[in-house]
Amino acid sequence: MTRPATIGDLRAAGWESISVASELRRNVVTRIQSGEPLFPEVLGYENTVLPQLENALLAGHDVIFLGERGQAKTRLMRGLTGLLDEWMPILAGSEINDDPYSPVSRYGREMVAELGNDTPLDWVHRSDRYGEKLATPDTSIADLIGEVDPIKVAEGRYLSDEMTIHYGLVPRTNRGLFAINELPDLAERIQVGLLNVLEERDVQIRGHRVRLPLDVVLFASANPEDYTNRGRIITPLKDRFGSQIRTHYPLDVDVEMDIVVQQAHIPRIDGVQLVVPDFMTRIVATIAQEARHSPHLNQRSGVSVRMSIACQEALVASSLRRAVRAGEPVAVPRVSDLEALPAAMAGKVEVDSLDEDRDGEILARIVQAAVLTVFQDLVPGSLHRGVVEAFDAHEGVSTGEDLGAGAYAEVVAEVPALAIASAALLGDEPVESGGDQSQPALLASAVELVLEGLHLSQRLNKQTLGPRSCYIARSEAAGGRESNTEAPRGERR
Repeated sequence: MTRPATIGDLRAAGWESISVASELRRNVVTRIQSGEPLFPEVLGYENTVLPQLENALLAGHDVIFLGERGQAKTRLMRGLTGLLDEWMPILAGSEINDDPYSPVSRYGREMVAELGNDTPLDWVHRSDRYGEKLATPDTSIADLIGEVDPIKVAEGRYLSDEMTIHYGLVPRTNRGLFAINELPDLAERIQVGLLNVLEERDVQIRGHRVRLPLDVVLFASANPEDYTNRGRIITPLKDRFGSQIRTHYPLDVDVEMDIVVQQAHIPRIDGVQLVVPDFMTRIVATIAQEARHSPHLNQRSGVSVRMSIACQEALVASSLRRAVRAGEPVAVPRVSDLEALPAAMAGKVEVDSLDEDRDGEILARIVQAAVLTVFQDLVPGSLHRGVVEAFDAHEGVSTGEDLGAGAYAEVVAEVPALAIASAALLGDEPVESGGDQSQPALLASAVELVLEGLHLSQRLNKQTLGPRSCYIARSEAAGGRESNTEAPRGERR
């Protein structure tokens, strides 16, 4: 549809000017009435955070999101642009998105006074009506509000001329949404400069008797102040936010799995088919859940969902590396690929330990606890005994990243009980080595989880030498071969 090109055309089209808060309210009501989600890409907040945000938007409040790292605070703020009208008219050439019917800048007022209904218009897309600033200690009032532009002064204008002002980020987001990430990092004297924006809805630039009544809805994110030492939000500023909404991590494994699948960047390699079983993704999500309850990790700093995403990416990369090295056409992550996870976890958690050398051990135990939890949840206990009894008459099973999928198919043929337990993970009858090209690799992944789960349940023993691990009956270990891996203790919640 052709959009009006002048103020006269705009009036003839019946366009009405409303505030940003009213625009958000109208579009939120439309979404609610239609049953369409406000933030389809944000998972796990449907019954907690989003109802509070809906209330805040309907009330026309400025909002501060309070929560630990990796809780989608920035994603929520950026997603708010979807609640704005797709296009908005402004005066042509305006730096601060002047409303055609009531411009606030001197430039806009003079142009409308001179041209009237013939004043030309530009149209701004909603994606350009969002401004964002990461708060840093060196952020200045000039960055946010504005400052005198020395170049304009050098061109011959007087300092008292309003046209010498170079507008900051907040005025340039007039008639839009402005977000500040990590608000406590903003110096307290700079936070004071936002008081007028939130309450009086204007900005004042030094050296000028100029008042710009801005139409901006402000959003901010912050970490809980009980553990951050980088700064604080001054009380008068916090008082001016209409709503404070507490975010949280995924409350259950299924939601975390959905987020991991949605957000993980999965590489593709020509000639290699990648298949990620649900039970391996569940292990990754359970690792995060276990970590958030571990007494050995600093829970005040949080365990970000970014850790789950990074672990999934590392897990997949390890399986692809193995497939490429072995020349296999299918890559399926296995328990042996979990050795790649501590490297992805290390930078995303804070270990509370006096002995720094224990960091790797603590992370490894969290991974083991997650494997045990998933094994116990997915493999019925009635199937454990059959596998254990079969090992009493078997010399042992070797696993490792250097073993191809065909080796596991041979083991399953020798131990039928292992095939039945693996089928419980794969959700089907015992998988034969023939047929679908991915079936042998999926079977190998399921076999490794069953064996590791029985070891962590202290039903089988495990000996590790280099890239290989050998699972044997506990009675054999009692005869002289002891396991060198202990079952995780103290990590289960």
